[in-house]
Amino acid sequence: MNEETAVLNFFAKTENLSLGLSVAEQIDEIRITMNSAFWQSLRVQLNSLINQQVSDWKAEVIEDRNATEVLVGVQCKLQAAQPHYLFPMLEQQYLGGVWRIYFGLMWSTAPSMTQLALPAVAELKQTLLDSGFKTNEAFLAWQWTNLYPRRRDFLLRYSQQPEALLDEVEALLARLLVNQRELITAANAALRTAPVSMTVSLDQLHRQK
Repeated sequence: MNEETAVLNFFAKTENLSLGLSVAEQIDEIRITMNSAFWQSLRVQLNSLINQQVSDWKAEVIEDRNATEVLVGVQCKLQAAQPHYLFPMLEQQYLGGVWRIYFGLMWSTAPSMTQLALPAVAELKQTLLDSGFKTNEAFLAWQWTNLYPRRRDFLLRYSQQPEALLDEVEALLARLLVNQRELITAANAALRTAPVSMTVSLDQLHRQK
């Protein structure tokens, strides 16, 4: 019998079940707290990268819609406001009983056919598709990662080697922020002056993901 089985058997006993459930609740709170701390730390690190290399963006945390004190991701917003644009983001989603991180280039509002056909937008989309990204109505390009932010292995890494883990996750978004900076800038410049036939809020788009 291994250690984990012994612990489970101990807490499964009638006289220990109440204690076991209490411990489980406390552990869940620790997971949530560490998860939010991770996103806040990533926001700080991304803003440092932005200040050094891509000053037209600002990283902001994304809050859980059902619990505003819980953080679930980061998104990069343009410093100079415009109504229709593409922005890099990285977020966790609950799918199949587990939280998993995905990232991509999201629309601020649903694009019109005219906007999608803009040469700069089409070139950016094809470049990202060629590099392994997917596309849908809310995202010009998106991709799953192999990161599960509330699992034990992830939280232990964040506790023991936070710098290495944050660097790894930052590198994912840097694929867009830095590597594709010129194409994203060109696409957003084109979107600034393109006609618009429909507008959908960011929250509506997010719910479609």
